[in-house]
Amino acid sequence: MAVRRLNHAVLYVHGLERTVDFYRSTLGFEVRLEIPGRAAFLRAPESSNDHDLGLFEIGAGRAPDQPDHPGLYHLAWEVGTLADLAETREKLIQAGALVGESDHRVSKSLYAKDPSGIEFEVMWRVPAEDWAAETADGQMILPLDLDRAIARWGQDQVTGAAAGSPT
Repeated sequence: MAVRRLNHAVLYVHGLERTVDFYRSTLGFEVRLEIPGRAAFLRAPESSNDHDLGLFEIGAGRAPDQPDHPGLYHLAWEVGTLADLAETREKLIQAGALVGESDHRVSKSLYAKDPSGIEFEVMWRVPAEDWAAETADGQMILPLDLDRAIARWGQDQVTGAAAGSPT
């Protein structure tokens, strides 16, 4: 696996609306998707990412793992090819660390926990020119079908930072 860069961070927060306003006003982030009262996904103005920051409201037990305190949910490491993602998947399975897989339409993602229980994501970015078609209809999160993704893009299609994307 060749990790290329940190793709995005996801935080548990108290006061989602207040936190969204903070990142918009201080860093100029734009809201890409908001689920009122539950989650928001923001992007820096010149970013080529789908989102750079995810925020989950943890009030009233709404967060995925229902943490007690605000803080880091996970970081997402980006790989360059689906072959890298498949290789990483096997290594995570062998280590007993793989805890989930998702197709986020604009990315194909694996979720794992390190020995301390800290969750992280390893993802491959769908080519940006395919984002509109990928998100045109249907649910935004699907089960990952890695074989289907490889059949569509090939195992050696280089994207994101590996393809020279500046962000």
